[in-house]
Amino acid sequence: MNVNDRVVVVTGAGRGLGRGIATLFAGKGAKVACVDLNQADLDETVAQCKAAGGDGRAYLANVAKEDDVVKLFNDVVADFGTLHGVVNNAGITRDGLLVKAKDGEVSSMSLQQWQAVIDVNLTGVFLCGREAAAHMIRLGVDEGVIVNISSLARHGSFGQTNYSAAKAGVAAMAEVWAKELARYNIRTGAVAPGTINTDMIAAMKPEARERLVSAVPLKRLGEPDHIAMSVLFIFENSYFTGRCIDTDGGLR
Repeated sequence: MNVNDRVVVVTGAGRGLGRGIATLFAGKGAKVACVDLNQADLDETVAQCKAAGGDGRAYLANVAKEDDVVKLFNDVVADFGTLHGVVNNAGITRDGLLVKAKDGEVSSMSLQQWQAVIDVNLTGVFLCGREAAAHMIRLGVDEGVIVNISSLARHGSFGQTNYSAAKAGVAAMAEVWAKELARYNIRTGAVAPGTINTDMIAAMKPEARERLVSAVPLKRLGEPDHIAMSVLFIFENSYFTGRCIDTDGGLR
């Protein structure tokens, strides 16, 4: 798919990876529906999309809420007239050990910690993928693409039972959807970032950041643009579907 003049929804577009994906696609001429919960962040992303030469519009929505997601995709189609793709990037973390014993006391990851991550990172991807596919089929688009942002953590990450489970799940959903949606010429895929230079990493103490860098074979952190380029590859390669691209500097 040539993304020029195509309508693509990017969730979690207010900053970080989502902003990088949105601006790269806008620079290729895409019309980007930028989705997040913070209006100020969205306004900045939309401004960067327009500066890159594309069209960006802001949509406030909580991807964990079915009513929000249904309204979101109805609004996008009403505003742009069509829909060609979605990048399911929105996600949160609520890290903690499954159980922890200290000084004779045993604590554990709470159900709230588990459920909050599953609601956004897994259920949110399900809802957005479902609504995107339904609209693309009804519209009869010539080609559609759904990309889920997974993570290297899908292989199992210490202190991230909830996050690892969700990120493994979205990679699996991309594989299932590839088989189910091929008949409608909708392709799917996933991208699994490693350690990426986002605001959270930039705020770390220098020694903690250096430990992260030293673990990467390429000896440098990834940038949001690296993930955006992997997503763009899936969109542009018409024979790619149902697989996950690890973009991690060799960390795996």
